[in-house]
Amino acid sequence: MKSPPLPALERPWAPKLRGSAMLWDIARAVGGGPFHVIHPATFAENLAAMVDALAAEGVPGTVYYGKKANKASAWLRECTGPGAGVDVASVPELVHALGNGVRGESIGVTGAAKPDGLLWLALRHRCLIAVDAADELERLARLAGELGETAEVLLRVRPPMAPASRFGFAEEALAAAVRRCAELGVTVRGFSFHLDGYDPVPRAELAVRLIGLCRDARALGHPATKISIGGGIAVSYVDASDWARFEAGRGDEWFHGGRNPARTYPYHQAPTGASMVTAILRHDGLATRLREAEIELLLEPGRALVDGAGFTVFPVLGTKPSGEHLITTVAGLSMSLSEQWKGSEFLPDPILVSAVQSGGPVRTAVSGSSCMEYDVLTWRTVELPAAPRFGDLLVYPNTAGYQMDKNESGFHQLPLPPKVVADGDRWQLDTDYPIQEIR
Repeated sequence: MKSPPLPALERPWAPKLRGSAMLWDIARAVGGGPFHVIHPATFAENLAAMVDALAAEGVPGTVYYGKKANKASAWLRECTGPGAGVDVASVPELVHALGNGVRGESIGVTGAAKPDGLLWLALRHRCLIAVDAADELERLARLAGELGETAEVLLRVRPPMAPASRFGFAEEALAAAVRRCAELGVTVRGFSFHLDGYDPVPRAELAVRLIGLCRDARALGHPATKISIGGGIAVSYVDASDWARFEAGRGDEWFHGGRNPARTYPYHQAPTGASMVTAILRHDGLATRLREAEIELLLEPGRALVDGAGFTVFPVLGTKPSGEHLITTVAGLSMSLSEQWKGSEFLPDPILVSAVQSGGPVRTAVSGSSCMEYDVLTWRTVELPAAPRFGDLLVYPNTAGYQMDKNESGFHQLPLPPKVVADGDRWQLDTDYPIQEIR
């Protein structure tokens, strides 16, 4: 039995570029290896939609781009406007955001057990720091005193539904931390949490509980006007009917070597993006409660902001038969499609781009060019309109969210695939810092 197709949902810019001569121009310019194409205008649309979703419900807030989702500089320059910021968790991420024009006041610093260097730099630029533990709070207060700065923090709450989580303060420790902040002269701006999964309801319900914590903190003299609900804003990669059909019939025989992953990302979901933000705000009257308590809502989406804003291109090196299907080998490594390195599978269909197609449809798995048996981009045997040939391009759609560079490696001394910024009929390489471009 053959697996049904899983065509990706795409924004109009992507198939337009894929069908143009510009894709071949880029492929020649980057020298025969894989490359990523990114589209900042789509990122800007996604960001604006979330900012507008907050405004539509009358809730002030900030949408912080979760930078870990994709390292490109081009996204950061879209985060310099009203209602936007960047979420970072390391010194290089913070420096990168600052170097692309994001002010410290618009940067949130998260992550557990942050090193002193990160805390020091965040204090110098007056970033909003999410504190995860009591010992981190003490270190932060000491550094703030040495610098003559006031630390402004969110205290991270351990979700009651995840008591074994290694992140955040449990209930009693949280109350003690609020009191300790008052003693140390640390300003509690509010509270934060992060939940696994993509359900709007528990996010809304926990945010309601945190409103009460803000009121308690105010009684101790803290401003406590912010609640961050973290990331986990859902994305749909494929159509609902295609996903339902795929899930209903999925079996080992659809995959090369029977490598059917036990768990994959839910490639169709609802609601997604800005619609999910609206659903969170409307559940249990959260928007009204936030307005009445004069509390801002902070979001930290990553994948949802780069949704539809990039694809990855692998040049074809060759094919060989393997039973009833082919194995297509491409230049580069499956580490540039990082879902595979979690024991999972990136399921949206790759797309063959060929100057000349001949013959009929074929089914193929897709492997990387390393010496490792498990270096496979697509274990599922997908149907292509013709057998790939050396020099053809295989495009993986919508890869900007975590796929491009979460696990990339210089294994075999191969260079990391460059990121190419697409802007209409022009393109350029993504650059770390844009200052030299300013006139």
